[in-house]
Amino acid sequence: MIRLHSLRARVALYFTGLGALLSVVMAMTMYQSAHDLSVRLVDETLTAELDDYIARRARNPLSLPPSTVIVQGYVREEGETGGVPDYLATLPPGRHDVRVGNLFYRAAVLDRDSARYYLLYDISLKLKREQRFAQQLTIVAIALTLLSALLGILLSGVAVAPVADLAARVRHRKPEDWDLPLVDQFHDREIEELAGVFDRQLSRMRAFMERERALGADMSHELRTALAVILSATEVLLSDDRLDAKQRARVQRIDRAAHDMAELGTALLLMAREDHTQPGSGCQVSAVVEEAVEKQRHLLAGKPVQVDVQTDPALNVAADCGLVDILVSNLVRNAFAYTTAGSVTVRQDSHSLVISDTGRGIPADAINQAFLRHFRDIASTGAGIGLSLVKRISDRYGWQVRLESTEHQGTTVTVTFAR
Repeated sequence: MIRLHSLRARVALYFTGLGALLSVVMAMTMYQSAHDLSVRLVDETLTAELDDYIARRARNPLSLPPSTVIVQGYVREEGETGGVPDYLATLPPGRHDVRVGNLFYRAAVLDRDSARYYLLYDISLKLKREQRFAQQLTIVAIALTLLSALLGILLSGVAVAPVADLAARVRHRKPEDWDLPLVDQFHDREIEELAGVFDRQLSRMRAFMERERALGADMSHELRTALAVILSATEVLLSDDRLDAKQRARVQRIDRAAHDMAELGTALLLMAREDHTQPGSGCQVSAVVEEAVEKQRHLLAGKPVQVDVQTDPALNVAADCGLVDILVSNLVRNAFAYTTAGSVTVRQDSHSLVISDTGRGIPADAINQAFLRHFRDIASTGAGIGLSLVKRISDRYGWQVRLESTEHQGTTVTVTFAR
C-alpha cells in the first residue's frame, strides 16, 4: 500500500500527471492535425472542382455546375438575383462553413469574369469521422494515463527504494551498530550524501549523550555526597538535647529540605532511565499514600485543617515505588501547604487517587498552565516543578491526571492509574 503523503505516492502522482499531460497534448495535436488536413483536402477539392467548372463553362457557356451527392455547384451572373439558395446568396468570396438543417457543408465562393460561383462540399460524414476519431483519441489518452499511473507506482517503488532502505536502517539501528557508518552501505550519490548527514548527526548526538551522561553521573555523585553530609549533620544535631525550640525547628527545616532534595534528585534520575517498570508485583499505592501523608503532615502544624485519608490496599501498579512516592508526595504537599483552614481529603480506590482541599485554589486564567514546568502563580512559594513532575510521571506510565480548581474554594486532583 502507498501512503497518500509518502514520497513514493508523490513520485507516482507526478509520473501519472506527466503521462496524462503528454497523452492529452498528443491527442489534441493529432486531432487538430487530422482536422486541418481534412479541411485542406476539402478546400483543394473545391478549388479543383471550381477551376474545372470555370474552364468547362469558358468552353461551353451552357455547361451546368457540378451536382453530385457530395458536391453541389451554383453560378450567378452579375445583375441576377435568383438561382442561388438564400443561405449562399449573402456569403462573400472565400471559404465558409455552412449548416443546412442536419447537414454541414464547406462552401467556396469565387468571383470570376462578371459571375459569382458557389460550390458546396458535404462534410457531414467527415465531421462524424472526426467525432469518432476524437472518441478514440480520448480512450487512448485515458488508457495511457492509467498505464502511466501503473508505471509510476512500479517505478516510484524502485526510485525510493534506497531512501526506504536508509530509513529502515536508521529506524532499526541498535546502539551496538553505532560505530558502523551508514555511508559505507550505500553507493548512490544522493543517498550516500544523506547517509553521511545521518552519520554526522548521530556522532554529534552520541557526543552530546556522553556529555550529558557524564554530567548526570558526576552531579549525582557530588549531590548525593553533599546531601549525605547534610543529613548526617542534621541527624546529629537533632539528637542533641541542648537545642532550644527555635534551633530545633531550623535544623528540622534543613533536614526536610535535604530529604526533599534527595527525593527530587532520585525522581529526576529515575525519569531519565529508559525503563521505569518495577519488577515483580509492582507498587502498593495505599502504603505510599499513607506514608506520604504522614511525611508531609508537619506542613499542617498550627493550622485548623482536618485530614481524611481512605485507601484501598488492593491497588498495585507496575511502576517504580520511588516515582509513585514522588507523585503522591507532591500532590499531598501542595494540598497541605496551600490550605490554611478547612479540610484535606485523600481517597484512593481500586483504580484512582483523588486529593481534594479547601485551600486558596488556582485562578481560572492560570489553571491551563498549572502543569507547565516552572509555573507559579502570584502566591506560590515553590520552584514550580511539582505539578510538572506529576504530569511527566503520569505520562510515562500512561496514567491520566486531571486538575479542577476554583479560586478561594479549593482544588481537586485526580490521578487515574488505568491506561
